[in-house]
Amino acid sequence: MIRVEDLHRHFGGFRAVDGASMTIETGSITGLIGPNGAGKSTLFNVIAGVLPPTSGRVFMDGEDITGLPPHTLFHMGLLRTFQMAHEFSSMTVRENLMMVPGAQAGETIWKTWFQRGRIEREEAELKRKADEVLDFLTIRHLTHEKAGNLSGGQKKLLELGRTMMVDAKIVFLDEVGAGVNRTLLMTIADAIIRLNKERGYTFCVIEHDMDFIGKLCDPVIVMAEGKVLAKGSAQDIMQNEAVIEAYLGTGLKNKDMVGA
Repeated sequence: MIRVEDLHRHFGGFRAVDGASMTIETGSITGLIGPNGAGKSTLFNVIAGVLPPTSGRVFMDGEDITGLPPHTLFHMGLLRTFQMAHEFSSMTVRENLMMVPGAQAGETIWKTWFQRGRIEREEAELKRKADEVLDFLTIRHLTHEKAGNLSGGQKKLLELGRTMMVDAKIVFLDEVGAGVNRTLLMTIADAIIRLNKERGYTFCVIEHDMDFIGKLCDPVIVMAEGKVLAKGSAQDIMQNEAVIEAYLGTGLKNKDMVGA
């Protein structure tokens, strides 16, 4: 689904992404790991249109999407979440979900005057879909809770729920487990697996928790110093000497491999 060819993103003299090439297969849950500063989040930002590349190309389903803005990629089915959840804190959980789909009739002033019936039907459908998402994620009890009051894990579930409000093809999840307790992390993992198997979502996941990566992801891609270092199963990656050396170079033990 995604093909990255010789991608570079420089910040002055610093090469955050330095010739990375990789593929994300349709229907996969691909893990992306690496030491701090490896370039993973920057790579996500370039693929998702948040940052333009210095050079290189990005393709989605064979179409060149290099440098397209996030809103265009959103409508093409490419979505990206962030390490820090971006909820509308003063709105309820359900309202946060209903805000996601674009081109809603209620956004146009003259339609609020002359097409009230259409707006009411659209809002009823959005409410139905939002409630379906809440049921899927087992957070229906939070329907009327202000999003700003949610725990870190609940906010991550809400972000995942947003991707379900549109026809997502591929979702890039950045540090989905950051600040999430173990129980909610497994709930998130189960939701990702179900979305992948039942609804055909493709995922690419940045995560520091190797147990989480091992449960979810095949294949796993490793980045170091802006380049792709290795690709394989989680078990193969954990035994790869070049990967171990990349992590040991940051003073980390193999079993504690983390990345950002």
